[in-house]
This record gives sequence, structure tokens and C-alpha cells, in this order.
Amino acid sequence: MPTALPGRALAALCALLTLLAFAPPASAAGDTAPATGPAARTADRGTLVRAERLFTEPSPAAVAGGLTALGFRSDTVRHGVDAYRLVYRTVDAHGRPTTASGLLTLPHGRFGRLRPVSFTHGTELHRADAPSADPRGFTGAAPVTYAAAGFAGVAPDYLGLGSGPGTHPWMDLPSETTAALDMLRAARRFAPLTGRLLGREVLVTGFSQGAPAALGLGRALHGGADRWFRLGALAPVSGAYALRDAEIPALLSGRVPPPNSVFFTAYALVSFDRVYDVYATPGEVFRAPYARTVEDLFDGTHTWEELARATPGTLGELLTPHGRDLLSRPRGGLAEALRAADRSCTGWAPRAPLRLYLTGGDEQAVEANTAHCRAAFRASGTSAGVVDLGPVEWRGSRHFGSHVAALSEIVRWFRSLR
Repeated sequence: MPTALPGRALAALCALLTLLAFAPPASAAGDTAPATGPAARTADRGTLVRAERLFTEPSPAAVAGGLTALGFRSDTVRHGVDAYRLVYRTVDAHGRPTTASGLLTLPHGRFGRLRPVSFTHGTELHRADAPSADPRGFTGAAPVTYAAAGFAGVAPDYLGLGSGPGTHPWMDLPSETTAALDMLRAARRFAPLTGRLLGREVLVTGFSQGAPAALGLGRALHGGADRWFRLGALAPVSGAYALRDAEIPALLSGRVPPPNSVFFTAYALVSFDRVYDVYATPGEVFRAPYARTVEDLFDGTHTWEELARATPGTLGELLTPHGRDLLSRPRGGLAEALRAADRSCTGWAPRAPLRLYLTGGDEQAVEANTAHCRAAFRASGTSAGVVDLGPVEWRGSRHFGSHVAALSEIVRWFRSLR
């Protein structure tokens, strides 16, 4: 579509095309390939419930200044940014209809067709720290960067974060995948109302928790889960791709030191129990007095500082002998949860360009995760390039430093893929 059309005329034309392409607008059934389970019977996944303009920053210099203040590089900034919160229909971790929210960022003043970049964010505890709730903060920096570089940034908040109801099913790959895919569908419906259209090929990236989530979305697109979108490229950063074989052993051995080992272990057990029934009572896996309070800490209303004050300093103080043994030898609901979480790299062979980004000495997502992921892709017949970002740090953390360092590198790589 010619980009020389005046913005208002183009917006009107795109809106008309949207009505034609998505009639009836309340149903997304035409976008969804056959699937199994309750999610397959939900006809309105990706339907836009409401949209809200969060900010418009027309000045590229101002966008660059905001990114620099957060510690990110701004050398890829070419445009100002328009940011929107989208609330859309999706399914929860049990396949039941629900809603979720996400951040859509667009290059200010640039109309016509845009290449979408799906960014799935890292671990957050409070719903107000999700991308659409804090678009100018650390979690929103990636979608803002992609829009400023000329892409459409599409960043789901996940279930239970941002404006979504309920609690967040942390590290649940199936629900992260559906939330990310349905956010793309909602963005495709909304974009024409702003004078833009989203292209078919999705450039997929994510950081930390969002790295396996990105691969989950990539796998869905690769498998034809949507009739419009298809996989363009994959660039996950510092992911926990192998919880059972890499990350949990690192938590138990101290390779991931406190307090992160305490935070992540508690988050995993509580979240997995809500979906997969890991324990009968919290006291089975958590010692007193934490067994009485730990579940409420992961309700989306508490901060990391509050979590730190309400949890012990070591795993030995947090876990019962049974809890530690369960992590060492997963079984029952925990084994089921880990099988679902650890499928991001196994059993499929992407035909799109693929790079895995990491930094040595990562104190949260240990390097063995990426080694397992690369080996899994190799076993499926796919070569995954690994990009070591070097000893980068952000506020003393190599894990977060990898996100900061990878962002501009991925922008340049995505630009090179035509």
C-alpha cells in the first residue's frame, strides 16, 4: 500500500479493509488452524475488547533520551513512537475464555504496512510492571525500541498481568503461547484504525521468561496456528529453556544464588500448583511460617521488595525435605508442568532464521539452558546460531545486561532480513 497517502485517508481505507477482512468482527475462528482441547472451541480468540492510547512521542530524540536513561542503546532510533494498550479475548491456562492485555507500539508518522515484532517479556511479579502498564519503563523498552526502528512492536502482558484478570501462570508455556498469538491477532485488528497494516511475517523475540515463550509462539506460527501470520525469524535472549535439566539443578546447587533461587523456586511451585496440582497443601513443600503466606505473595499485587521481606534468605529455610526432594526428582503435577514448560526447543525444526543470545556467567538463566536448547534443535535437524554477548551488565546483573546488549543487536539483525 502506498505510504504517500495522507494519514487520515489511509486510516479510513485501512479501517474499511479491516471490516472486510474480519467480518464478522466478533469472531477469530477464520484465523485459527485446527487445534485440540478447549482452546480450539473458543471462537473469539484475538478479538479486540478495547484499546487505549498510552502516549504519543513524536520526537525521535526524546525516545532516544528515554531509552538511554534506562540504560539501553538508542542508535537504532529513527522515529517517534505511538503506544497503545490493547485488551483482547484469549484463553486461560485451562482453556477457558478470559481476557489479557498487551502493548502495541508503532513508529510515529509512518503509515502503511509494517513488519511486526513480537516481544515476550521477562519475569514480573506485580501486574503494574507489565509492558502495557509501564510502557516507558524497563519492560516496555523493547517494544518502544522496535517501533522507533520502524517495526510494529507487539508485546503481550501474559495472563494475570497488566489489565488481565486472575493470577499469572508463570513459566506456563502453553498459556504464554496463546496469549502471545492472540495479542498478535488483536494488534492486526487494531492497527488499520491507526493507518497501518501488519505484515504476515512475524519477527519473534523475547527475554528471560519471554525467551521460551518466544519459541513457543514461533512453534505455533511454524505449525500454522494462524492463517495470516507466519514465522519470519527467532531471536530469544537468555531463556530458561530446560527447567528440569538445567535451571532447577542450578537453583538447588546454588549456581543461581539467593535471593533469586528463593524467588524463582517459590514462584514456580505456586504457579505450577495452580495449573497442574503440584501439592495438596502449601505445607507439603514450604516450611512454616512461609506455608501460610507464600501463595498470596504471587497474586499480582506484590512487589519484589515485598517478596524479599516475606521470604527467607535460603532454599533450606523455604523448602521442606519433601519440597526439595520433589524438585530433585519431579513427579506428579510438577513433572507434568515441567514437560509442558520444557517443550520450547524440542521436537520441532524451525525453517526461519534462528539465533540464541546469551551472556557468560548469567546469574539467573544459566548457560546450560541455551546448550540444551541448541542440542535439541540440532537433534531435530536445525542449526541454531548462538550469539555470546560477552560480560555485559545492567545494574550489576549479567542477566539483565544480556537484554540491554541484545536489543540493538537484534534490531540490526531483523533489519537485515528482507
